[in-house]
This record gives sequence, C-alpha cells and structure tokens, in this order.
Amino acid sequence: MTLSAITDSLGDLPTAALMGLVVGIFFGVAAQRSAFCLRAATVEFARGRLGPRMAVWLLTFSSAVIWVQAARLLGWVDTGAVRMMAVTGSISGAIIGGLIFGAGMVLARGCPGRLLVLAATGNLRSILSGLLFAVTAQMTLHGWLAGARTRLAQIWITPDGRNIDLSAALGLPGWSPLVLGLACAGLALFLAWRNRITPAILIFGAGVGVTVAIGYFLTYSLLQIAFDPLSVTSITFTGPSANTLMAMLVPFEGWSFDLGLVPGVFVGSFLAAWTGGVLRFQSFESAGQTRRAMGGAVMMGFGGMLAGGCSIGNGVSGASVMALTAWVALFSMWVGGVATDRLVDQRREAGA
Repeated sequence: MTLSAITDSLGDLPTAALMGLVVGIFFGVAAQRSAFCLRAATVEFARGRLGPRMAVWLLTFSSAVIWVQAARLLGWVDTGAVRMMAVTGSISGAIIGGLIFGAGMVLARGCPGRLLVLAATGNLRSILSGLLFAVTAQMTLHGWLAGARTRLAQIWITPDGRNIDLSAALGLPGWSPLVLGLACAGLALFLAWRNRITPAILIFGAGVGVTVAIGYFLTYSLLQIAFDPLSVTSITFTGPSANTLMAMLVPFEGWSFDLGLVPGVFVGSFLAAWTGGVLRFQSFESAGQTRRAMGGAVMMGFGGMLAGGCSIGNGVSGASVMALTAWVALFSMWVGGVATDRLVDQRREAGA
C-alpha cells in the first residue's frame, strides 16, 4: 500500500501518528537491546573512561548523522524544512537548559528516552521520574514555568526567525556533515572493538540512529502529499511526553507524530524486554535515591523544554540536521552531566 493510499484511508494526521508509532516501536527495541543512554556515556567520560556506553552513544550519533545527511544529499529529505530548523532557535536556552538537563539526567540516572525504555521493563523508579518529567515539561511549555522559560530563551536568539545550519555558518561544503558522521563511526567502531562489544549491540546501537533518519524521511514524505499542516520531525521526548500526558488528561484535540511516538517506544521496549527475559519490577532503594530521581526529573523537564529538546531530540535528531542550537545544547548537556558526576557522585563515593 502506498503512502497516498494510507492517507486517503486514514487521513493525514492519523497517518502521522501511525508513523510515530512505528518509528517508536523500532526505536524502543533498538534502545532497549543496546542500552543506549547519554547519561551513562557522560559518566564514563567524567571518570576518564571511553568504555562501552561511550561506544554505543557514538555509534548511535554517527549513524543518525550518516543516514540523515545521506538522505539530504540524495534529495530524500530537506533538512531545512525540519521543525527545529524552521523556527527561531534560542542559544541562551540551549546553554542554560542544556546545563540544567545534563545535571538532571545524572541525578535521575537516565535521560527521558532511557527512562521511558526502563519504565516499559517494569522499573518503577523510571515510571515516577518519567511522569514528573512530563508534568514539568508541560508546566514549562504552558504552565507556571512558562514565563521563566520565555525570559531565559529570549536572552540570545537566532536571527531571521530560523535556526542556523552549523555547517553552512562555518562555510563548510555540503558533504562535510556526512564526513563527520563517518569519522565518528570509525571512532565508535574502534571503541567497540577495544571494549569487546558484541555485534548484536553494535547493530541495535546503530539502529537507534537509523530510526531518527526514518522519522525524518517518513514525515517529509508525508508533507509532500498532505493537505493538513504537518511538521518534518523525528525522535525527541520533551514535547511529545508533555503532549502525550495532556492527551490523556483533556479532551482529545487531534493526532500527530508525537502522540504515536511515546506509546510506540513503550511498546517496542516492552516487547524487547519480554522476549529477552529481562522484565522485572524494580523500585527505589532509599529515600535519598527517591529525592535525587524526583529532583533530576524536574530539572530535565524544565531544562529540556528550555533547550528545545532532550538528549535525543537535540543530541541525536537535532545534531544530525546540523542545527546550531542542538549542538550547543548537546555540548552543554555533556558539561552539566560531567560536572554533576564529579561534584556529586564521585565526591559521595570518595567519602563513603
């Protein structure tokens, strides 16, 4: 069945939601099997190691860049039409929000995507943290924290009502992002060899990045034939988590890619954990751990919305289209995560 036939049968917006569901399922399976997580990679880096988590993160990142940029060069995706590129970007929001988000993901022991994956396996800590993250993100978008977000975001914004293509701003040739992705992939494979990572984990780690490219390709293809206003987008969890939460609390307002994504990730992660025999309930181990997780989730909700995306929305999806604010936010998340591990966790462990 062609895409036109699907839209004729379901409509444009339900088709977008179906795309989100399918992409989410594939992402959930790949992320659960590869244990992809930016927080784990930053902790390894903070402790002077380039271990398996760093290898998986680099492989995911490079895979997304390679496939998205290859699709751009082949004319399959117009990265300039991507939602993050087509709106004003906030550099101040990326810096401040990225730092807050990075600190929060270390305290919560996982970024939002990882929390959603773990929640599907029965991790009660991740369920609570994920709910607090979604509530805070919604408060930051439309609620009590919206004023603070707006003021911080307006400090330094991109000109002309659009984000900035980093490679174009640096005067680099159009093929340079693809070369960057290939170089990162080479480093990732070297680290994977040095850490003796199995081929299965490599495949699933790369698969996480591939799903980002698939999301862009599907939503861009839908935009070419749709009558309803649609966005070219891919995997991110800050906005979709807030939107999914509201869809469950207020009268339904319509379908979107975002509303299909979060349930899809949950289903994919559950199926991967079930077939892998790793479904089990896990709870908090202490009151201190509970406070850390709750505080970290709130920080990620505010920081992610201020930064314009989470560790995946900025660090993989946004970076793969060379959005300036995504790269600034990703760097800030690394700084916030590394600093928090050194100042909080490593000091606590040294004093234990």
